[in-house]
Amino acid sequence: MSVTAPHVVCAADELPPGARRIVEIDGRSIGVFNVDGDLFAINNACPHRGAPLCEGTIEGTMLPSEPHSYVYGLHNRMIRCPWHGWEIELATGRPRFNDRPGRARVYPVAVQDGQVVVRL
Repeated sequence: MSVTAPHVVCAADELPPGARRIVEIDGRSIGVFNVDGDLFAINNACPHRGAPLCEGTIEGTMLPSEPHSYVYGLHNRMIRCPWHGWEIELATGRPRFNDRPGRARVYPVAVQDGQVVVRL
């Protein structure tokens, strides 16, 4: 995958922890998130039915566990699709359950010279 020049999203102080921005870069709608100080950039289309994924909630999920035992994890590392509730990992774009087809594309995002930048 070739990576293009950085696209400035905003000043770093305009995207504090807990904030999100949905931007258009080269005709692609991309959600940029600051989650507990970690930055993520993910395509704004759910791999299931194309819903505006980045309008969903950021949360954790239940992890595999023993019968009748419920273990919560991946706190603030999942985005839940607003249409059908699919859970997508922010870092990888993969649906939480491996039997689900497709994934949301993720992009490199960082702070450079005080600006949040995304590379396609």
